[in-house]
Amino acid sequence: MGDDPDAGTNGVGKLTAPQIEKKARSAARSAEAVRLSGTVVSNGQTYRLQMRLKNSGGHGEVSHKGKSSFELLRVGKDLYLKANQDFWARQGKGGKEPTKNDRRAARKLVGKYVKVPSQDPAYKQFSGFTDMKVLLDGLLALDGSREVGDHGEVGGMKTVRVEAGDGNGGTVDVALHGTPYPLKLQRGGDAGTVRLSAWNQSFTLSAPKKEQVVDYGKQISADGS
Repeated sequence: MGDDPDAGTNGVGKLTAPQIEKKARSAARSAEAVRLSGTVVSNGQTYRLQMRLKNSGGHGEVSHKGKSSFELLRVGKDLYLKANQDFWARQGKGGKEPTKNDRRAARKLVGKYVKVPSQDPAYKQFSGFTDMKVLLDGLLALDGSREVGDHGEVGGMKTVRVEAGDGNGGTVDVALHGTPYPLKLQRGGDAGTVRLSAWNQSFTLSAPKKEQVVDYGKQISADGS
């Protein structure tokens, strides 16, 4: 017989798939901070995320369709967005190419944070990328009957995989050492792959200085078009 893959681990690998999933969800919900990187499909749009999240907010970079990219910062209920000239020039253009005047006006916003009004449709969509609980609950949702998959390794940490719907309903790789945090998520229906790390590692989160913030003066388009 071969070596026991669960020898010297936290014992999670010996549990049933629903039990492993429950422990991973519980660990994620009780955590105070996490680093998230990967791709997420939301409302038919594909986003690449590089985020650090905690219960009081988060910050990081979001790339949309491999073209536009922007930074998000949320401190409490206040959400700020920083983007390049092309992003701002395309706001409200409905997919049309921005004019020289659009680009000239957008240049004033480069390097600045724009506070997103809470009533703006963009607020709900963008703030979701900075909400640790909402984002993790969505990412950890699996669909279909659960089965224990292969043992593996993510970021140097031994893991055990839970598969849903023969893998078509998503998979989650759970740490076999220490707290059984989810370390890698494959969303069902090719809806993205995400890695989770730096669990419970605190980081500083503060609002930008007043001189770094500008008032956009109108509604921000949620699709960046």
